Amino acid sequence: MEAESEPYVRLATMRQLHQAVADLNTARSLADTLQTVADGIVAGLGYELGCVNLVRPDGDLVVAAFAGNSAAEALITGRVGSRASWDRRLSMGEAWDGLRFIPHTEGWVLLDDDVPQWHTEGPEPRFEDEWHPLDRLYAPMYASGGGMDLLGVLSVDRPRNGRRPGAWGREALQMYASQAAIAISNARLRANMQRALVRLEREQQALRASEESFRQAFEYAPSGMAIAEMGGDQHGRLLRTNDALCRLLGRPASVLRRYSFADLVHPEDIGTLLRTSAEGGRAELRLGRRDGTYLWVSLRNSVVADTADGPRFLLTHVEDIEERKRNELNLAHRASHDALTGLPNSAELRARLSARLCERPHASATSTAIEALDAAYGDVEASSAHGYHADGYEADGPGGYDHHVHTAAPHPERDDGTKGLAVLFCDLDGFKSINDRFGHHAGDAVLIEVARRLTTCVRDGDTVARLGGDEFVVLADGLGAADAADLAVRLRNAIIPPIRVDGRAVRVGASFGIGWAECGMTDEEVLHSADQRMYVEKRSRSKVHRRAG
Repeated sequence: MEAESEPYVRLATMRQLHQAVADLNTARSLADTLQTVADGIVAGLGYELGCVNLVRPDGDLVVAAFAGNSAAEALITGRVGSRASWDRRLSMGEAWDGLRFIPHTEGWVLLDDDVPQWHTEGPEPRFEDEWHPLDRLYAPMYASGGGMDLLGVLSVDRPRNGRRPGAWGREALQMYASQAAIAISNARLRANMQRALVRLEREQQALRASEESFRQAFEYAPSGMAIAEMGGDQHGRLLRTNDALCRLLGRPASVLRRYSFADLVHPEDIGTLLRTSAEGGRAELRLGRRDGTYLWVSLRNSVVADTADGPRFLLTHVEDIEERKRNELNLAHRASHDALTGLPNSAELRARLSARLCERPHASATSTAIEALDAAYGDVEASSAHGYHADGYEADGPGGYDHHVHTAAPHPERDDGTKGLAVLFCDLDGFKSINDRFGHHAGDAVLIEVARRLTTCVRDGDTVARLGGDEFVVLADGLGAADAADLAVRLRNAIIPPIRVDGRAVRVGASFGIGWAECGMTDEEVLHSADQRMYVEKRSRSKVHRRAG
């Protein structure tokens, strides 16, 4: 079962990876992009050394960028390794999905080939998964389009934690290599387009040749391209689109010429499009396809002049980033949800709970009876003098609101009609014996089934989270004290029935503690209160009763 701290590690790794990928889009030239790729390996992926080997037109690979060691950078940058030697390396060792790992026990045969390399010093490994100074790890980069056309190879060395990367680290490196390949391809495309644009502006006598070069770059670009009008009544209307953009949006060129990007953009992204500057602006937004679906794209705009004094047009590069956006959502989900049960994890639970709390206690705790009457009869000035308004929202300076609805708890001894956010802390009874008798596989199956049963017993807006081990927490808003007690009974009764695991029936019980979230408390205090009530409830029931549910 997953350690409780692992989601935090994954979240930190995801943030570093996202930052490294975001940095790739800030480089202006191909050389800057290559160096940014190397720097991202060191800054974002946790390796001390990173090297970018780029395929040359003749097929050999040149060391195009290096990061992590200035002496090594000066020694091997610009040196070339033959394609045959690289093909040999990429066929050796162990295949880690899209990566290639060559352990030191096999890599000694590569010490004398012509691939530029930098040998690091270090002690012999003491553990099986410890990184050896002569271990090698490569991440091939392939050109976009789904083929196997090798664009280059990322080589990394010396993980900062001293160990070979696990599944999460391998996936991060592979994803980074994929994004680096896109960034390098786009940098090359932008360089070609910029050279074409310079020729259009400076070489009047070679105008026809330049126009043909531009046409080919436009028509046969792997990413979508469009030319739109600038200024006038038809500002923004698409004048010309390439085949890649037509395929991307599922619309023929004749139809696209009726629209502007403002007509195709998702309603929620229209503000992003309008804020994007036409002078070299960029934006990530959704464009509508013919089938009614929306596709995430990255728009990059450049201004092009038809002639020296002629009209200006907007050249837009449209890149499909649907897969990257989907990967970002998947990574965010994995970082905030329990890998075993699929429920929100401890970090996500605390985030949702903290969103309902503020540092100030509920307004009713600080208002006098006279102020309450003033608020009830519309004397807003009197009630807002203490920072609160009659509608329950907190004032945010003169004449403003922060739109925070304060969370209050029902009275502990009488039913005063207050509805609050109930926090039900659940601890399974008898779960340890199942783990001990039948193994962790059976225990995992029980946790998955318990998670399913808890989820089916709550409303759509409620939260069921796994805090860790055999502890679960349910957040249910809008409940009174009696409602929360009834919910605890329903949840316990749902857990009691036998659970089938590998042909045998096992049973667990559950102890519930009911706490209440209230403004003025921290999320940790709320969970601790519910936890303490759970232990009081557990001790109040006999051991036999607990096992029976």
